[in-house]
Order: sequence, then structure tokens, then C-alpha cells
Amino acid sequence: MSFRIVVMAKQVPDTRNVGKDAMKADGTVNRAALPAIFNPEDLNALEMALRIKDQIAGCEVVIVTMGPPPADAALREAISLGMDEAVLVSDRAFAGSDTLATSYTLARAIKKLGDFSIILCGKQASDGDTAQVGPGISTHLDIPQVTYVKKIEEIKDGVARVERMTEEGYDILEVPLPCLLTVVKEINTPRTPSLKGIMRSKSAKIQLLNAQTLECEEDRLGLKGSPPQVVKIFSPERRKGG
Repeated sequence: MSFRIVVMAKQVPDTRNVGKDAMKADGTVNRAALPAIFNPEDLNALEMALRIKDQIAGCEVVIVTMGPPPADAALREAISLGMDEAVLVSDRAFAGSDTLATSYTLARAIKKLGDFSIILCGKQASDGDTAQVGPGISTHLDIPQVTYVKKIEEIKDGVARVERMTEEGYDILEVPLPCLLTVVKEINTPRTPSLKGIMRSKSAKIQLLNAQTLECEEDRLGLKGSPPQVVKIFSPERRKGG
């Protein structure tokens, strides 16, 4: 197997100015009412994948995102930066998925794509801030994981040597491949796309995977597969300085 990296990315709503239309009647976020942006820490994961690709001959990098059809804009942005392949996991059955249903669905997508060496994720998404999807994917795939990675020191002989950020400093860990790593923003500074990359992204073919092609269990998808329910979302009241 050639060295293959799967980058998990998410297009998130820009929640800096949440208005009254940001919530649907069923308690889910009305993404259509908010502008979409590339989740910031996923850009760090993407950049890390590209740096590994520069170091390992024959390395292939695939980016995967789950969302409605317009989420392909994030995939094309990733292609403009240097991704080899892009996959959109999209189906109405996935609507309203929490982290449990999302990690299950994405794990099914990764299995569908075949062998891989490393899965890279941003530490967390800016919309939910749970930091649960990456670890959830590793659990569904039954592979080791390291979270809060601030540096990848070496990848050699089927083992990744990484530096994990902690409150007291950092840990140095060795993890066997295949594995899943979630990275923090301190790991790097994402690059900007080249003109050649932008032109390539416009014509790039994006692979679409849905619930049927992934052979998912229906009761583990979307709202059915999401035990917690969001009751209300709102902007906090402004308070005077203390």
C-alpha cells in the first residue's frame, strides 16, 4: 500500500453574528441563513497533510467532508491548495447528525475509500466545539488516536512520533499506523492557494457518497441516530464590564 492520508474537513456556519433565523423549528442550525466558511483548524490538518506529502514519495492525500451539496466549495478550496482527491459525503438522511451519527457516517466513508496510513482532523469544529468527531471516527474504525497534536516529529517504519500539547507542557508519543491524529492551530500556518491550484480546482471531479453507497444502518443516521437534541440557540446578552 502506498502512503495515503485522509483529511477530515468541515464547512461550518459563520456564527459570529447569530440572528433569529439561525435556528430551525426542529432545533437544528439553519445553515442556509448563515454564511459558510472552512473550519479554521481543519486548514491546519490540511496543511500538515501537504507537508507530509512533500516528505514521503508517492504519498496521496484525500480530503473528505460531510454536508449538503454546497459544501463542495470547501473541497474545491482544498483542491486548490494541493489535495489529490476530494470526497463529499452528502444525503438528506444525514441532516441533523450529532457527533455520534457524524463519526459513524464518516467512518463508513473512510472504509469505503479503502486503505489509509493516517487520518488527520482539526482539533474541533468552530460550530460545535465538542472535539468529539475525530476520536469518534477512530473508535468506529478501531485504530489508535492522539489528540491535541502540535508537532509530528517523524513518520518511520510504520510509526508516527508526535508531540501532544497538554496543560502542563507536552507529551512525546509514538503511535503505530494506521492512526488518527487531531491537530491544534499551533502546529503550522496554512498556505494560500496558487493560481494553478485555483484553476485545477474548478474542473476537478468530486466523488459523492450517500447513505446507500455507504450501506449505513438507517437508525444510526441523522436525527434518528443522534440522542442529544438542541433545544435552543441564541446570542448571549451583552454585559457591562466587571
